[in-house]
Amino acid sequence: MKKYAYVGALGLLSIITTEFGVIGVLPQIASHYQISIDQASWLLSGFALVIALFGPFMTMLTAQIEKKTSMLLAIALFSITSFCSVLLPSFGILLALRMIPALLQPVYIANALAIAVNTSPEEQSSNRMSIVFSGITIASFTTIPLATYWTNLVGLQAIFVIQGIISAVAFVAIYRVLPTVRGEKKNIKINELNWLKKAPFIRSALVNLFVIAMWFSVYSYFADYLNKEKQLSGFQVSMMILLFGIVGVVAMYFGGKLLKKGVVFSNVIYVVGAMGIATLLYLSANNLLLIIGLIALWSLFYTPVFLNVTAFLQRTTSISFELGSSLSTSLGNLGIALGTFVGGKVITNYGIQHLPLVMFGFAGLSLILIFFVSRKNEIR
Repeated sequence: MKKYAYVGALGLLSIITTEFGVIGVLPQIASHYQISIDQASWLLSGFALVIALFGPFMTMLTAQIEKKTSMLLAIALFSITSFCSVLLPSFGILLALRMIPALLQPVYIANALAIAVNTSPEEQSSNRMSIVFSGITIASFTTIPLATYWTNLVGLQAIFVIQGIISAVAFVAIYRVLPTVRGEKKNIKINELNWLKKAPFIRSALVNLFVIAMWFSVYSYFADYLNKEKQLSGFQVSMMILLFGIVGVVAMYFGGKLLKKGVVFSNVIYVVGAMGIATLLYLSANNLLLIIGLIALWSLFYTPVFLNVTAFLQRTTSISFELGSSLSTSLGNLGIALGTFVGGKVITNYGIQHLPLVMFGFAGLSLILIFFVSRKNEIR
């Protein structure tokens, strides 16, 4: 049923608010804890690394648990740790509080997608996946800019309060709306895990990794980049985050349509678009109208990325839907960590103005790998 996909999207919105909400307030976090911006970025990359390293194993370990229960447990952890973070403990404890719920993030996404897709006609599967992933888009123009705005207005605690409340609302919606769905009767088969060693999977996995790293090499430092390189104020940065999210609604609609033309074609379009955006960011001046246009274009190409790379991994390999969803989430978060890490090193050693060059480099690698996948992998 369609409403199950919308509830899945609400839960994903709460998760994304927690994971990516810090992007808009990294400068405030760095200032509060008296650390550098690349050190503060560990709140994002550390979260992502936990998902990347433990996500597939957590999905396999929880495969036999009733799906709704798994989703409720994941959202409960996000809500509880967010409210604990309101106390603004030491940076190390704050980092640990973010890592705890990260363990169950791939479990939530895999189960939300499975319920949405398995309760719908086969021809509607792409649409249901798009609806679930719309939670990312909605967060980008509602809760994330709201958290950024209130943090600038009242202080750092605001972002954690908003994260906790949204997760609590999602918990209630999942509990009241989703049906009870039995877990898998069997865990992932060993021969399916052996398939992960094969060249077709490795090629597709690297595409997933580098496409996400491409975007997050700059997006992780969105607020700091716009503030220092494009000379925008805190309020203007909040408005750019809002614009980014609003355009993302349109982007997700077209992303779902473009995906129907094939996973290779759609990913090539978005990677080539990223190369153009990186070039424009690097060469453009600080004209506000030009920046607004660039942000809109950036969102148009960035927003469908998780939908596209998830579908890419599932349709260019022979692994199961649930394992494919979990692995795509883990690889995507490894890409977030990689892009954030490389971007941070470039900021430290060469200056924030060179971040778009990192995006361009990852885009080039992605295009080469997509070419090999299109030639050598069996596309479903």
